Amino acid sequence: MPLDLSQTLVVGISSTALFDLTEADRFFRSHVRDDSEKAVALYRQYMLEREEEDLADGTGMPLVEALLRLNTHRKDTDPPLVEVVVMSRNSPETGVRVLNNVRRRQLAISRYAFTGGGSVVAYLDAFDVDLFLTTDVSDAQAVIDAQTSAAAILRDRPTEFQAASESEVRIAFDADAVLFDDASELIYKSEGLDRFHAHENERRDDPLEEGPYAVLLKKLAKLQQRLPSPVEFSPVRIAVVTARNAPAEMRVIKTLRNWGVYVNEMLFLGGLEKAKFLKAFNPHIFFDDQELHLAAAARVVPSAKVPIRSNSQLKMFEER
Repeated sequence: MPLDLSQTLVVGISSTALFDLTEADRFFRSHVRDDSEKAVALYRQYMLEREEEDLADGTGMPLVEALLRLNTHRKDTDPPLVEVVVMSRNSPETGVRVLNNVRRRQLAISRYAFTGGGSVVAYLDAFDVDLFLTTDVSDAQAVIDAQTSAAAILRDRPTEFQAASESEVRIAFDADAVLFDDASELIYKSEGLDRFHAHENERRDDPLEEGPYAVLLKKLAKLQQRLPSPVEFSPVRIAVVTARNAPAEMRVIKTLRNWGVYVNEMLFLGGLEKAKFLKAFNPHIFFDDQELHLAAAARVVPSAKVPIRSNSQLKMFEER
């Protein structure tokens, strides 16, 4: 009987997001400009010679470790709480270095996709992936455009990040164009702050439309419900960190209530810099769609950029 993962949070992560493969990537790119076939052969030799060497953590490692620890709360007869799938453009042979490092760290990962240079995107649906973390911009954009799952491009890992607790998973989200659609953000950028505040206040009882991370947030809410603690004390702790402030705050709260989602913390910053607040919350990962916020945030906590859909009005407005 096929394994039912409908109640399981499934995270797909590229090998370059789980481990720091910067040196190997640099080696490949330095040769591919001259001769792509020769570059593949040299890269294969490079990886085979180093397949027993340790790899440093990638930006996604703290999140993956924390999520996998949640399975200690699983009842024997239940499906897993969390599954992680490593997805790599390496061939199976050059991927041995990644497999060795997963085993040495005793990460409870059993599913992999090695595509030998091809995109991994086609396999996300087959693996039932809810969240795809990668360092490849084109792959993340393709996932967001197809609305296959939530997807993000991981920034470089902050040098001094230390998780607040080994017993918790902390995840922080921006609001507009991440959890919610970008309609309100478009009003702010095209018509100004006063019009945005008036619009959101007038519609404070109307739920916002779902954004690219709405389904993921609802899946996290289901995960909270499967854990033994009451939701207020769940080891999965969620924060919304948004530049919104009064009178645009009520619509966010009422939308999440309408979705049946419990959020532990909600920070309405009114334009204050997010990095200081993120350092205080100390999430395993922070998702935002704007470089303005990510540049500072990525220096203090693991951060990831959420691409805007290619056909969205907000993207077309920003390009104009």
